[in-house]
Amino acid sequence: MLTRAYQLLHEIYGFNEFRHGQSEVIEKILNGQDALAIMPTGGGKSLCYQIPALVFDGVTIVISPLISLMKDQVDALTELGISATYLNSTLSSVEMNERLKDASNGKYKLVYVAPERFQTEEIYYLMKSVKISMIAIDEAHCISQWGHDFRPSYLSLCETIQRSVYRPTILALTATATPLVSDDILELLGIEEKNRVNTGFVRDNLAFQVVKGQERNRYLLDYLTINKGQSGIIYASTRKEVERIYELLTSHHILAGKYHGGMKEEERSDWQEKFLYDEVAVMVATNAFGMGIDKSNVRFVIHYQIPKNIEAYYQEAGRAGRDGLPSDAILLFSPQDMQIQHYFIEQSAMDEEHKKMEYAKLREMAQYGSTQMCLQCYIVHYFGDQCEECGQCSNCLDEREAIDITIETQKVLSCVKRMGETFGKSMVMKVLTGSKDQKIKQWNFDQLSTYGLMKGTAQKEVTQLIDYLTAEKYLAPTDGQYPLLKLTEKGVTILKGESSVTRKQAQQAHKLAIDDVLFDRLREIRKELASVQKVPPYVIFSDETLKQMCQFLPQTENELLKIKGVGENKLEKYGAVFLEELKNSKVTS
Repeated sequence: MLTRAYQLLHEIYGFNEFRHGQSEVIEKILNGQDALAIMPTGGGKSLCYQIPALVFDGVTIVISPLISLMKDQVDALTELGISATYLNSTLSSVEMNERLKDASNGKYKLVYVAPERFQTEEIYYLMKSVKISMIAIDEAHCISQWGHDFRPSYLSLCETIQRSVYRPTILALTATATPLVSDDILELLGIEEKNRVNTGFVRDNLAFQVVKGQERNRYLLDYLTINKGQSGIIYASTRKEVERIYELLTSHHILAGKYHGGMKEEERSDWQEKFLYDEVAVMVATNAFGMGIDKSNVRFVIHYQIPKNIEAYYQEAGRAGRDGLPSDAILLFSPQDMQIQHYFIEQSAMDEEHKKMEYAKLREMAQYGSTQMCLQCYIVHYFGDQCEECGQCSNCLDEREAIDITIETQKVLSCVKRMGETFGKSMVMKVLTGSKDQKIKQWNFDQLSTYGLMKGTAQKEVTQLIDYLTAEKYLAPTDGQYPLLKLTEKGVTILKGESSVTRKQAQQAHKLAIDDVLFDRLREIRKELASVQKVPPYVIFSDETLKQMCQFLPQTENELLKIKGVGENKLEKYGAVFLEELKNSKVTS
């Protein structure tokens, strides 16, 4: 059966080899074993269930919480000549019944279903009337109450599957599962530990960057001007901020869209479609946008404000470069943005235990903004994995001179120690800068030898130093909304004078891609074809496929078939028009 899987990979998808981890997952599924696949965004999770679905005799049900993603996936499968459909709330009762009838008659190989709808009688009868060979559960981290996007409907889904008399093969898929979350998924779905396939969390094509201490609007405008025409997403934490940034870009003649929960659904859908079809290059949005977007040619994701945790950040940042081409993931970091996320946690309906956990996760996110270690490594470590330094993040490429700050560090650590390790960074900063705050006198901190030790330094700079020392693990915060600072063993060695501390002392916006006339022309052709076919341009061919055409300049159908992403179906549909342009290009070059 694995031989058939390779054959389908080449004939339909136009690839000669599976990506890392795909063949291992597919082999387990084809052998009837349940599995959990943990792969980074853009790692090719969908192929892990699409190919077995084509090998198996029956129907595969795909559970997805994302309505727009269902449509995108079905459109893409249809382009490949694969029969698929979706069942969700966007359909009328007549359309729903018609699709259910067709599915019962075996018309479709894949049926996409929302988790809430999986519990309905319609799906129950569908599962009774046709052979269901597999159930693929996308965004499986939603199953775990310890995950960053827990949904009760997913938990009910687990219970329904476990109670089923006839149990199809189960494949759970996620990009952002910590060890705690993935253990939870295995237990709730009854998947054996040996069938957990974790390909790691490294995204080689993403250049992670943290920009701080700069005027964010200026940086954003510079970046978008330099990278004009490139597709990207700008995330903000609130609707109000999305509107402000949208107006800022529009006033500077940057063609952008917007997306947030305060807009009418019709308006949101309209902007989303314009973004998908490359009618606007930039989308300004809250984190509600993008979960259902399978757009492969997003070249940058910029977080204007800090997100709630590393899992959410990695998932959102991972929407850049799904086609494998070099892309940017930029965080415009400002510590005061923590207050917004604190407010969201405090106003949530979570119990105290979960709030405590969310505050701890938010602090990890803030430390990401302050660390000077490799940013890719920082994220991968968070997920319980290890990796080599990426060599392309803003920290790895930072050539600024490292300044010795051992004396300043000792002042901070000494102050924390003399305050009994029972206060947070705000109070420590006030003592160090000689603040006249009433609480300082109340606690007699103005009598400490560390009081006013950094009186000539701005409070903001001292706070940033404390954040840096926390990110580098010289200090450790306790759990809760108001964490207290404590010295770590690493910090104690500094106080004893056994080792030293260094810190690098504004980054410039840079150009993302090299100009390529042929590539731009192929993009135009792709856009014209997409308009006729009424599908997003990336569904025709990905940017990566167009780049390979530019590189190898195929002149015949056989040569074009060797390009990654060109299968038999797409060759028949689009081969002639692209070959004509490639031949013309070779003549003129």
